[in-house]
Amino acid sequence: MARLIPGAAAVFAVLALGACAPKAPAGPDPNAPAQVGVVVIRTEPVTLTAELSGRTSAFLVSEVRPQVSGVIKARLFQEGSNVRTGQPLYQIDPATYRASLNSAAASLAQAQAAATSAQLKANRYKELVAINAVSKQDNDDSQAAAQQAAANVQVQRAALDQARINLGYTRVFAPISGRIGKSSVTPGALVTASQATALALVQNLDKIYVDVTQSSADLLKLRRDLAAGDIASANTAQVDLILEDGSVYPLQGTLAFSDITVDPGTGSVGLRAVFPNPKGTLLPGMYVRARISKGVASSGILAPQPAISRDPKGHASAFVVGAGDKAEPRQLTVSQTIGDKWLVTSGLKPGDQLIVEGLQKVRPGAAVRPTVMAAR
Repeated sequence: MARLIPGAAAVFAVLALGACAPKAPAGPDPNAPAQVGVVVIRTEPVTLTAELSGRTSAFLVSEVRPQVSGVIKARLFQEGSNVRTGQPLYQIDPATYRASLNSAAASLAQAQAAATSAQLKANRYKELVAINAVSKQDNDDSQAAAQQAAANVQVQRAALDQARINLGYTRVFAPISGRIGKSSVTPGALVTASQATALALVQNLDKIYVDVTQSSADLLKLRRDLAAGDIASANTAQVDLILEDGSVYPLQGTLAFSDITVDPGTGSVGLRAVFPNPKGTLLPGMYVRARISKGVASSGILAPQPAISRDPKGHASAFVVGAGDKAEPRQLTVSQTIGDKWLVTSGLKPGDQLIVEGLQKVRPGAAVRPTVMAAR
């Protein structure tokens, strides 16, 4: 028997093992159509909304100011507390005003006594002139004096009323119900009637105003679309509110009014909404976004956001299944987001199969194997 060369034997063994080893499975066919998920485009009524930025403000605001001058003797409220209409807030020293009231009362009594005397004299002269016991001139003078004395009584009565009012003003009351802020004065401070600086600020927060602005260009476009019949009126004045942290305020508000003047500096129109605020969650000055219904597009097309891509210039595009089950790129025009979808205004039509899954495997003109997915 012939002896094998050691090197040849090793080669023979390797060949033998290779012949006996199982064959590796073949890889995926690169020419096979890519498996993709699609949704069939349909039209549906879509409520169009606009998110407008703005600020909150108190429903009622009142600056507390003194109506008479004097020295503050006491502050009668707790800063930051809730006050009610007519609740005493400050006490101004009433001494001088009480003295003025007493003086006015005395002047009125003096005028009334003089009026009584003048009237008695006028009555006597009226009887005497009838028998020519006094001249007509003296009678006329007595009648005029009685009338003048009566008029003086009215003047003094008005002065008494004014003195009583001024004395009442030494107690400063809350003009509205609401939450009062910090006091700008302390006991011992001198205040003057109708001074520029308010003693305190009272704000009613049971309701809150939300003031937002809308571009006049958007408003004109909306009116054109309504006139052309592209969209229908929303027939609702309900407004949703998005807070600073991104959460949605649980209570809906109502649109109160739209301004009729365009701000020349910003080219915008002001809108105001009113929101209930029973728990005091909303505070004046908060930055918020109001979601307002603009109208209803009766034949709107909604496309899932993951199916839409944008190029560096911001142009939107998507892939649809075209003729022969081949991927066809489409240039789209989108107007706004509705939930997790884009509202498409051009580029798609009912019946199109929009590719929403497997996009990483899709190339323009490449064959695909679509699977219709449930609408999301």
